[in-house]
Amino acid sequence: MQKLIQYIVACFLFIGNTVAQQTPAPKQTQDYTIEGATAHLGNGEVIENSLIMFSDGKIVFVGNANMKIARRGTVIQATGKHVYPGFIAANTSLGLAEIDAVRATRDFDEVGGYLPHIRSIIAYNTESKVIETMRPNGVLLAQVAPRGGTISGTSSVVQFDAWNWEDAAVKLDDAIHINWPSSFTRGRWWLGEDRGLKPNNDYADQVEKLKNYFLEGKKYLSGSKSPKNLPFEALQGVVKGNQKVFVHVSGEKAITDAIDTFKAIGITNLVVVHGDGAEKVADVLRVNNIPVVLERAHRLPSNEDEDYDLPFRSAKILTDKGILVGLGMEGDMERMSTRNLPFYAGTFAAYGLDKEKALQIITQNNAKILGIDDKVGTLEVGKDATLFISEGDALDMSSNKVSDAFIQGRKLSLETHQTKLWKRYSNKYKNQ
Repeated sequence: MQKLIQYIVACFLFIGNTVAQQTPAPKQTQDYTIEGATAHLGNGEVIENSLIMFSDGKIVFVGNANMKIARRGTVIQATGKHVYPGFIAANTSLGLAEIDAVRATRDFDEVGGYLPHIRSIIAYNTESKVIETMRPNGVLLAQVAPRGGTISGTSSVVQFDAWNWEDAAVKLDDAIHINWPSSFTRGRWWLGEDRGLKPNNDYADQVEKLKNYFLEGKKYLSGSKSPKNLPFEALQGVVKGNQKVFVHVSGEKAITDAIDTFKAIGITNLVVVHGDGAEKVADVLRVNNIPVVLERAHRLPSNEDEDYDLPFRSAKILTDKGILVGLGMEGDMERMSTRNLPFYAGTFAAYGLDKEKALQIITQNNAKILGIDDKVGTLEVGKDATLFISEGDALDMSSNKVSDAFIQGRKLSLETHQTKLWKRYSNKYKNQ
């Protein structure tokens, strides 16, 4: 019994040491003015020597600092610095897992294959130590999405300064996420099969099953709804067209099949996620007004016959073809990598995309794709004062140093577990 008690106490101590004790900033009570910075508005426009003022959590003025207008409240002199709208990460699992090696902390994948009724926001942990590390790079909002299965569940959009998920929510249940079947599969090496790609013989049946699921859901919603079916109930927003469907799909054939299948059943509010091969069907995407949320740029091409730098150039290729492009973060170590969101956008700029258009991908474009562009994504009068000041180019890893950050006008602390460790160990050898 004594050993059991000691074990339980040790577990509580471990859990207590892994939880970040954050204190969200209080509601904005004093006005702020940012003067002299180069303002990157997030819509492609830049104002040198800018003047930005915000009050009660909202931006009330954006213009040139040469204008003779009374400054409000606390004035932040930011000459030589840059001001940006808060960066937005799409398709992340932030706050849904803490330690990948500890199953009990992973809450992004539920048991089952068709789960449109599973809401990721319920599991979102505002006190995650990973969450607080986003803010020093200017990443202030994200779409929190579930993983796994054929229909993973619904995502929600949150801001990174809150006590609980109710306070964090910017838009609840913005989209349902679907993992489209792959038209190709790789050989099972553990059975001695060739690792190369080969046609997926079950592809047509898998697509038909997914199609029938939605048809059955539509039939249920148009009938008596008895007996009650929670998964089908969750499809109501999709069927009505006011909730988006994020289709995680890659490959020219699979992307085209996904678009055609959903059009056939009357669902057109689609977003393509990942989208490897999307450049080959860009005309189809443009005609159907379907955005693409790309994966992070720092990765290898998906196929051996593709150019080595295709992931770096993909944003420019699609943007030039008239596609609305956003940036997501799904993949290995995705939660830790999300802090590098601006640097992935910077890589797109280094490989041909205009710098302000690269910025738009993680500001205005992501805001439009997530349906929150009425609140955030650009520095405009009437929008939330969710923004930050950097001492240099925020898309450049060597110069992005955030000095001030605000969410809905609340001035944030940029202190994190990592900055505390940095300060601790940076002095380790100074006196030796």
